[in-house]
Amino acid sequence: MGEEIAISLKNISKCYKRYARPVDRLKEILLPGKSRADTFWALQDISFDIYKGQTIGIVGKNGSGKSTLLQIIAGTLTPTTGDIQINGRVAALLELGSGFNLEFTGRQNIFFNAQLLGLKKEEIIAKFDDIVAFADIGDFIDQPVKTYSSGMFVRLAFAVATSTTPDILIVDEALSVGDEAFQRKCFARIQSIQEQGGTILFVSHSASSIVELCKSAILMHHGELLLSASPKIVVSKYQKLIYAPTDQLERLKQEIRDLNNYHSVHEEKNLSIIHGIEEKQNHQETKKQESLSQYDPNLIPKSTISYISRGAKIENSHITTLDGKLVNILCARHKYIYKYQVSFINTAYRVRFGMLIKTVSGLELGGAVSHTTCQPIEYLDKGAIVEVEFKFNCLLQPGVYFLNAGVVGNVDGSEQFLDRHIDIAMFRVQPEDDNLATGIIDFCIEPDISFAKNNQNSKSASSIK
Repeated sequence: MGEEIAISLKNISKCYKRYARPVDRLKEILLPGKSRADTFWALQDISFDIYKGQTIGIVGKNGSGKSTLLQIIAGTLTPTTGDIQINGRVAALLELGSGFNLEFTGRQNIFFNAQLLGLKKEEIIAKFDDIVAFADIGDFIDQPVKTYSSGMFVRLAFAVATSTTPDILIVDEALSVGDEAFQRKCFARIQSIQEQGGTILFVSHSASSIVELCKSAILMHHGELLLSASPKIVVSKYQKLIYAPTDQLERLKQEIRDLNNYHSVHEEKNLSIIHGIEEKQNHQETKKQESLSQYDPNLIPKSTISYISRGAKIENSHITTLDGKLVNILCARHKYIYKYQVSFINTAYRVRFGMLIKTVSGLELGGAVSHTTCQPIEYLDKGAIVEVEFKFNCLLQPGVYFLNAGVVGNVDGSEQFLDRHIDIAMFRVQPEDDNLATGIIDFCIEPDISFAKNNQNSKSASSIK
């Protein structure tokens, strides 16, 4: 990556005044010298640099300052203190329909909005058909946008914003409005902007989207930048933060602040260990040995994150073959059992257990729960011990994967984690010389090739001597 900076923030803070009554604002204007407002700091001393070509994810609870930060970067808000430098043309999808005139038609808003983004009329005319085709809202293009659904709003807004091929694209949770087909089209457009060297800031509550799209991520909390690290680490800490009991919150926040000082070394070391294990095992095992499931005591995750227990404790997480053999080096298309034990320190209600498989980058591939929300285990006594098993078919391509384990129950009227461990175990799927599958998931596709009559003398590579 080059060293050219796209966005630079130095000690950015944003303060709002909050008045108990509207008349207090007037009194403060007429009688200066005495403040009649409470101050609220939406952002506090935020500093970071984003280099051109980076895709940065931003996560945090509602009210953490994410939108305020993006509005400052987009230029629609001015910081109270600090300096900001933006190098390049910015296109932002902040609030639903922002920049649209509700009385104008979709057609009129395309010209109006695109001009705000810096396009000339001739450029807009040249791009108009592509914008309309991408938005795919039919005859509504000539209707006032006040008649649009939320999905139509975001379709048109995204189509206009990305039609300019911006240097910097800012997306604030807007894609959650569209349907799955449109979301996929948007992600493809985002990936196209990435490939062209564009810089992207992406806010989403979808952990898998942050991990899949972003190279780095930022965790915001109450106006503070708690952590800047890899998406996998940031998402894990964010999930741990939102489920933490109130009395443990400050301690957890300090742990995350401390982690912010050395996260990059920790992550790189973990990845190097994984790749080292892969390389070593690829060379030391014969083809016959690779066809067998095995156990490697060195295949232990270095990135395990444990939630604060709420009366349950997960232990002894491991994988076995169907006949009970302990393994963590697996064979593709074989069945295995993922097991762990849960001890209940307190009485628990409406209990369910779960598991999840992820890639090295943290992309969530899939998992399962033991019971539906409608039919949980209604009651477990204090002191109960439960053996949890998930049988799964290893339909994964060669590589290293991580496992989560979790148990949920009813706490104060809502379902919450009683215990959860991220990256509690890991396993490796062995390579096979005759494997024809591609990608991450092996869908057991069966190719079939037939020759036309005029090619009947052709021979496959395997048949040529």
